[in-house]
This record gives sequence, C-alpha cells and structure tokens, in this order.
Amino acid sequence: MVHVYNCHPFSSQQIVQVEQEPGLICCGGGALFVVATGGCKVDAYNVEKEGCPLICRFATMGTVKSIQHSKMGDYLVTIEEKNSATYLRAYTNWRYQAEGKARVGVRLLGHLLRGASVRGGVQMEIIEIPLSERPVAVACCSVTGDLVVGCESTLVLFALRGQNQQSLNQSQQMLQSSWTNAQQSSSQSQAPIVGSNQNFLDFERSVILHLPKIKPTQVALCGRYVAVQAELEVLVLKLDTSSEPKTLEESSDTKKTDHLEDQADFQILPRHQELLGDQAKDCDIPVSIEKTGLEDSAGQCTISYVLFRRFTPDFFQGCSVEETQLHSLQLYPLFTSNQSESLEEPLCIFCFFSLPSAGYLYSLKGGVELLSAYQYPEKVLKAVLTDHLLHVITKSALQCFTVRCAAVAARLDDPYIDTTMKACPPCSLEVCALRMQLFIGLRSLCVYRHHVILLSTADAETPEEPERPPQRRGLSRKWTISSPKESSPAGHGWNLYVVDTVSPLSLYQEMVEYSQRYAETNPQAQSLRHLLSEAHLLIRSSLLQTSDQQRSIEEDSVLSLQTDPDGPAENHTAVQTDRRDLEEALRQNCAQLGDCFSRASQKDCHLALPYYRMSALSVTDIMARNRPLPSGPHSYGPGFLFYLKHYLFEETEQILSQETADEVIDIFSQSEPSQLVSVCASSSLIDISPARTLQILQHLEDTTGVSVLLTTTMATMMLRLDDLPQYTHLMERHAEMLLVYGFIEEPRLLLHGGGGGQHAHIRPTALTRQMAKSQPGLLVAAVVALHENNKVQLEQADHIFKELGCENCLQVDFWEAMLMASSKETIIQELLFRVASVYIDRLTHTTSDTHTNKPHTPSRRRPLKSAEDLINSCSHYGALYPWLTVLNPAHTTSSQHQEALYKLQSLLCGPSLSVGSVTPLMERLPEESLWGFSLHLLCATREGQYDSSIEKLLDRCPQAIIAYANHQLQDKHMALWWQKLLPELCDRTRAAADNSILLAALKETLVVVAMETSPTEFLELMPEDGTASYFLPHLLTCSQRHLRA
Repeated sequence: MVHVYNCHPFSSQQIVQVEQEPGLICCGGGALFVVATGGCKVDAYNVEKEGCPLICRFATMGTVKSIQHSKMGDYLVTIEEKNSATYLRAYTNWRYQAEGKARVGVRLLGHLLRGASVRGGVQMEIIEIPLSERPVAVACCSVTGDLVVGCESTLVLFALRGQNQQSLNQSQQMLQSSWTNAQQSSSQSQAPIVGSNQNFLDFERSVILHLPKIKPTQVALCGRYVAVQAELEVLVLKLDTSSEPKTLEESSDTKKTDHLEDQADFQILPRHQELLGDQAKDCDIPVSIEKTGLEDSAGQCTISYVLFRRFTPDFFQGCSVEETQLHSLQLYPLFTSNQSESLEEPLCIFCFFSLPSAGYLYSLKGGVELLSAYQYPEKVLKAVLTDHLLHVITKSALQCFTVRCAAVAARLDDPYIDTTMKACPPCSLEVCALRMQLFIGLRSLCVYRHHVILLSTADAETPEEPERPPQRRGLSRKWTISSPKESSPAGHGWNLYVVDTVSPLSLYQEMVEYSQRYAETNPQAQSLRHLLSEAHLLIRSSLLQTSDQQRSIEEDSVLSLQTDPDGPAENHTAVQTDRRDLEEALRQNCAQLGDCFSRASQKDCHLALPYYRMSALSVTDIMARNRPLPSGPHSYGPGFLFYLKHYLFEETEQILSQETADEVIDIFSQSEPSQLVSVCASSSLIDISPARTLQILQHLEDTTGVSVLLTTTMATMMLRLDDLPQYTHLMERHAEMLLVYGFIEEPRLLLHGGGGGQHAHIRPTALTRQMAKSQPGLLVAAVVALHENNKVQLEQADHIFKELGCENCLQVDFWEAMLMASSKETIIQELLFRVASVYIDRLTHTTSDTHTNKPHTPSRRRPLKSAEDLINSCSHYGALYPWLTVLNPAHTTSSQHQEALYKLQSLLCGPSLSVGSVTPLMERLPEESLWGFSLHLLCATREGQYDSSIEKLLDRCPQAIIAYANHQLQDKHMALWWQKLLPELCDRTRAAADNSILLAALKETLVVVAMETSPTEFLELMPEDGTASYFLPHLLTCSQRHLRA
C-alpha cells in the first residue's frame, strides 16, 4: 500500500539555456552535462549558480551513446560510436576546457603522456579503454571511483589509479576549485597548482567476470558490490579477496544453450524468482572469473552471490514486452556521521531497480532484505534514489516517494535503536507518495544534491510511439545497439529543467502541519502516526550525513574564499545552525510520536517510552500532554502509564514538585493501584504529601488486605509525619525475615540512586536512617540480602554505611554478615582482608587495660556478632587454638580490645584468611605484650616457621609450650618433638636447673618422645651429661611399649 500526502517536495525550477536539443544528460561535481541529439559535443553547465551558466564545451571523438560522471576523480566516461564501431573513453581534467583553448591529449589505458602534461601544463586527457567485446553499459563507483563496463557476456572492472598514489579526494577538490578560479580570473598563476602530477588519473583492469547466461542492459558498482541488470533479471555480486586459491566450477548448463537455440518457434518465459543472501547462489546464472595477472599482489579474487531477482512479464494486462523491461538500476551507498572520513566502506548499501509499474529497494549490508516495493500509478520511465526521496518520472509528471534508507542506517549506526532508550520507525513502514509536479513529454532524469534535472521533449506529430514488431527475448546473439530516438525535422520544442527540492527541514515542517488535520479529527488515526514517522525518517536522513558530505555542502564557501573572505565562516555557522535546527525538529517529532503511542494499543504502546526520552521533555511536560480532555475519556493511555512507570522505577536525579508528585499518586491510584507501593518508593517522589498518600494507602489496604510492602510503605509515610510510635507499631506487624523479603522485592524503600552501575551515586532513605538507629540488625540483614540478590553492589553498600556515619560499626557488622552469607571467593577474600584490617586498627587504637582511650574509641555500640557467635556461625572464623588461652589472660583488656583480639585470632585460626596478605599490617602491632606476641606467633606458625616459634615461645611464655606442641606438632611435624623441642628444653634446663616450668615441660616432652620413638632412637636422643635416674623411667616405658608392639 502506498500512502499519498499532498506535501510539496519542490521549491523552484529554472530552464537551462541550451543551444541544441539534448539527447543525453548526466550530472555530478556541481555540473550538468548535456549531449546534443546525434552530436559529438558535451556542454557542461553549473547547476549551483542561478541561471546555470555554461562552464565549458568540448568535443568527443564519436557519437555519445551513454555518459556517466564519477564523483571520485571528477572524470566522465562515455560509450561512443564511430564508423560502426563502439568505443569506451574516459575524459579527465575536463574543467580545463573552460578557457576554450587548452590542449587535449589522447592516450591509451596505462600509457601516460609525456611533454607538457608531465611538466605541469594544463591539459584535458581522453583515455581510450580497449575492450575485447562491445560495451553496452557503464557505471562508476561513487565511493572509490572505479569503473565497471558491461559487455554482451562479460563484466570488466577497472580500478581508478592516481599517479604517485595521491589522494583522489584532494584531487577532486582541487579540480573543482580550479575552474571557478579560472572563471573569475584569466590569470595563469593557478595552472601549476591544479596541473600538478597528482591530478593525472589512469585505470587498471582488475577483474573480468564472465556471465554467459545474462545479457547486461545496465550495470552498477559500489565498493565491493557489482550489480548487473538484464531485461527482466537483476543479479548482485560481492567481490572479495582471499589468500587461498579458489577454483570456480564451470556450470554444466552450457550444453542447454544450444538446445534452447533449436526452439526458435517457442517463446520461453522464465519463472519468477527472488533469491536473497546465500540462496542467491542457487540461481541458474553461472559466473566465472578470468585472471588478470594481478592476483599475486592483490590476493585471489572470489565472488559471492548477494541478490537475484527475475520477473515474468504479465501479458494479461495488455503490456507489451518492451513495457516490462527493467530500468534505473542503482547501487546507493550511505555513510553516517560516526564513520571516519578515510573509511571507504559505507555503512549501508542499497540496491534499487524498477519496472514500469513497480520499483524495488533492497538493503544489501547487515542481511539482504526487501525494504520497499513501490507501486506506481502509471508507467514510469526513469527513477533515481537519493538519501531522502525516490524521484520518478512518467511522460507527464515528476513524483517523489519516501525511502527507508535512514531507518536501516540508524539501526546499524546506533545500537540503542529499538531499545527502551531510543526508537526509529521500522524499515517495513509503508511508503508514501508526495505531491507530483506536472510536465509535458518527460524523457530523462538525473539528480545532483537538491537539484532534479529533467529533459522533456514535445512532439505533436507523434503523440504515441509507433507499434513495434514483437521480439523474442534472449534468442539473438548479434551485436546490436539501439540508436537514440531522432527528433522530428519539424520538432515542436524541448526543455531542460532544473527543479530544486525543498530542504528536509522545510518538508518536515509541512508534514507536521499536514498531520495536524488528522490530530484534530482523530488523534489515534493510523495516517497520523504514519505521517509523523515519515517526518522522523526525513530528519534522521539529514542527521546521518557524514562529515564528508557536510564538507561537500560547504564547498561553495570554499570556492568563494578569494572573493568573500567572510563567506566561509558565515557558511560554516549556517551549517551548524541548520544541524541544531534539525536536532530540535527531531526532538519535537519524537514528542509528537510519543503522544501518538501513549494512547496506542497494547501492541505498540511501549514505543511511547523511547520517543518521549528522545524528546528531552520533562516528566511534568509529558504529564501535561497526557491529561484527559474534558470531552474525552477520563483515563490515561497505556503508553503513557508505561512511560511513567519506567521513569519512576529508574533512578534519576530529578525530584518532582509536591503538586506533580501528588498528581502521579492520583494517576496510579485511579489506573493501576497495584503499582502504588513501587511508585511511592521512587526517589523522584520524595516531596509527596505524606498525610494524603497515607490515606490512599490505607484505602488500598482496606481493599486488597495487609501486605509487607504496603505496611513498610505506610511506615515510611508515618516516619515522614514524625509519628514514631505508629511507625514502630507498623514495623512490628511482620517478622524481620518477612521484612527482609519485602526489601528484596522493593530495594528503593532503603536505597535511592545506583541506576548507573557500580559508580553511580547511591544514598540511604529516611527509613534506612531510622533503622540504623532502632533496628541495626534488620538493616544489616536487609543489605546483605540485597547484595546476595544482585540488587546492590559491595561498594554501594559500603557507601550507604558511610553516609549513615556507621563505617566503624554497622559497616563492619555488614562485612561479618557477608562472610557468613557470601559464596563468591573473590568477595570473601576481599572481606577477610577488610575485617582483619579493622581488627588490627582497633587493636592499635585501643589500650590493653580495662579503660578505653576515649579519643580513639570508634564506637560505643556493641557489635551485632561477638567472636563466639562468628566462630559458631561462620566457617571462615576458626576456634581459638588451646595454647592461645595461656597467652590471653581474661579480664586484663578492655571489652573492645578483647573482642577485636579474639576475632583476629579466630580469623588466623580459620582456614580462609591468607596470612601473607595481612603480614604487612601485623607489623603495626607490638610484640611486647602477650596478646601482640600471640598474633605474631600465630602468623609465624601459619607460615610453617615452627623452629623459630618454639624458640620464641620458650623465651616469652614457656608454660604454653606443651599446649602449643600438643596442638601444632602433630602428624608430619611430630618429629619436631625430639628434633627441636627436646634439645631446646635440655639446653635451657641445664642452664636453669631450678626452673620448674621448664622441668615440667621437659618431663611432658619425654613422655611424648618415649611413646613415638624406639628404645634405640630414645637412647640416641638422651644427652651425654644427663642424669640416668631422670631418663631411665622414660626409657623403661619406651622399651615396654616396644615389646608389647
């Protein structure tokens, strides 16, 4: 279906003053090229200036049958006929003919001229391009400047080369500026600049494709994509280079050709086919590559099928064979503003071709897809695709259709399209036709920027074409070429028009005004939404222009630099202003589309959210746009409610006024009461009236019953009213575990912010602050539950406790609770290091006597979990080693000091803490005190330093040595009893024979050694100067045990 809107896409028109009847036209580089009917001369006119003045005129070497202009390299390529022979020629540096007396050089492909041109002279060159077959079609690549030539059974690709490998972009810009300077002044001072060697162009034959089963009528080239069109077939190929050689199999269908030639008495009608992507290789058109000798340097050339479309002529509508031929083949690239200027690969490539009754637009990159099918109201002669519009001509009218190129490019350019952040009308949106412009006898069409060039001829004697004898398709292999239709000797007129299209912004504004008719009569009309979507794509296509295209728009300011020094700056400012206007128009359009979808059906209402976001309107403005009209239904649209819920559920810094916040509560109390709890928890509604909201919540409770979330929300309102007794009553309605589950379901009751990720600003609510004072255990349990359910991150939780001023108490309680709940090893190690650091800090800043040092007291509040609680409930805290009780005399330190000591010792006794991570921190603790000595001894023991630990313990606290040995010197360390401990005790007892502690320790050690060694080993361990009566009982015990064993 094609929508028709009475919008005016054209702003003005002018007639180009040509001397002879035009036969062929083409445009590019700011110029219109006109070839007179049957002539051998090309006239170039400046379409950028009023009146289209003549730039230059130059002769061709034969009768021009086809002419094309290349943007890259600024050259012309023609198919010419002379003496019944057909030639392919390229005309470079044609702008130098503006003076009318410059030399012209003629050379073959690959042979550079010598003489004046090499020394820097100004000279147009004609490059003869030899071919083995007669050329029937030619096209230039707008991206690279390469050339594709279609012959009767082959496609030949030529790569554009610049001498010294200079940039073709610089060459083109210098060439286009040179002829303007030449028109302003006849001075020859510019000649050495524009005539430098970098302007010499040449071509290099790169690829030859053989297509024996298709006869090209038109060809197209864009980057690595090649398209060929026959009478009823279109084939698109992609060329790639590969380092691996690839052999193409010859098609076995070649034998069928001779068989078909025998069926001369039959008309063969091929069936209709559309093959996209990988399926296109299943078409019956084989393609083979002929080597050109360049494969070794450029890699092996490979081809892949992209698109194949075959049509069947419909004779039932009275159409002749000629009327169903394809025409207007075009490969159209589209760049975006996010692409680099030096990037040659466009973001999007589109393929367009047309029948007289319908046109077809395909997207080739990112998946081959049919975007639009254009159904024409009458027979179309020619069509040209642009960024914004599709221009078509019939015999009597010029008409424009909208295109979907911007919809495809936007999605490839911006990954946020089709999310809740951004939206764009779909690629499948039905196209529309704009108001047509009537002409008489239109025959040809070409487009340059916003200029549409039309050729019309009026012949009163032959208003209708004479009947032609029917032809059979594809049965003749003779070289034939149709001559251009000669005008009648008594021709009655012809005209060459330049019709200017309005700017996209002006057309957008007219579409918006046009849409008001639908908005006034039926705001939910499908046509209103469709027209606003068309306007949206129109603006998007302008904003997607690359900086390269913008620089092209500013080209006039560069050319006028010498005549008006202030002009370029003014033009640059105008371009920036125009872009700001486009961005503002896009925001306005998004607001209008948001209004359309806000009351749309459930299928499309979700689109209100991204469009309203792109409009940059405040939520207050959007609410004002969606208030029910007095004469309309007193309800809110589903799209508006969807937007409002997303806005309130996402954390933003915008706080609504009390009036607006109360209106939001009213909206949801009427439309979706079940969402009231979540709405009240939004950070944007901090300023709501608590008394008024409480009444609404109480009414909801009476209607739906008591729930944890509803009770907690009502308690929050009581807290805002400073009614602490009622707040406490409400919070005591439910068990703490049920409250924790409620906070998991709605975290914003406790925390606001954090929507931007780990580093987003997060802050506690008033309920959180109150719970920190009255219910700290519930708060810690709730935050732990939020973390374990991925509602809050560890750093964010730490920030909350710092905001509460509880970094030395509740925050540590939270870390300890996290050690009990978390199962993630990385988090566990991080938390173990944190709590160990806190314990060490507390031991450093508290005294070891029963009186605390008040200036350094972190907090007087008791921890939620004691050391004994942590040992019993957390696997990371180990039971204290028995020998530590000897080193930890009870009631000799303050409670905070003792609690920190026990927790740190428990961590060091546990299995999880890495001792190496806290060893640098342990250096802050003194070893003079027994508790400090115990910690250092624990670390040394954990690190396996048993020998030094035994020595230090015998030096500082020998009464603990047996307890230490009984616990630590077991299993593989049992040998240390007699290898280290026994010799140490013997030596020390010998020096202090009256030390009862050492004697008792020696006795206990001998008992263990006697149980673990043989009599022979025991005798060897006895000191030579030892008293026999002291050791004999132990030796006897060892011998008796050995005999029993």
